[in-house]
Amino acid sequence: MAETMAPSVRPIRIVRRPITGMLLPIPIVCFIGALITDLTYSSSGGNLLWLNFSTWLIPAGLVFGAIAGITLLIDAIRGSASWTAFLLLLAAWLVELINSMVHARDGWTAVVSLGIVLSIIGVVLALLSGWSWQSSRYRTRGHAA
Repeated sequence: MAETMAPSVRPIRIVRRPITGMLLPIPIVCFIGALITDLTYSSSGGNLLWLNFSTWLIPAGLVFGAIAGITLLIDAIRGSASWTAFLLLLAAWLVELINSMVHARDGWTAVVSLGIVLSIIGVVLALLSGWSWQSSRYRTRGHAA
């Protein structure tokens, strides 16, 4: 019976844990942190410290998002992850890339209105990507951890 079943495709792993599961939370946390610091900047009356935090959190999220995206792409090609998760992460990455360019401007115009809107869109897309990856992981493996 076992000979007739197709072998299951496993995601890229380190010590029995998928690499994507280790890398995907980093950009999500960085993008959420950038949104929080953007909101704090807009309510602080223009304290540039919060703008600097956002300016550093977004590129950190972009770097780790690119690495997570590569591993997610490899897993999607191999069939062990969903393409939806990859495409949502790619969309979040592109939105946050534009957001980093907006944040490169100086002062209030770097954050208020357009920067906050882009941060919200990027966070929602990144969270949906993480949710989609996690649900595809459980869909393909069953409910075992």
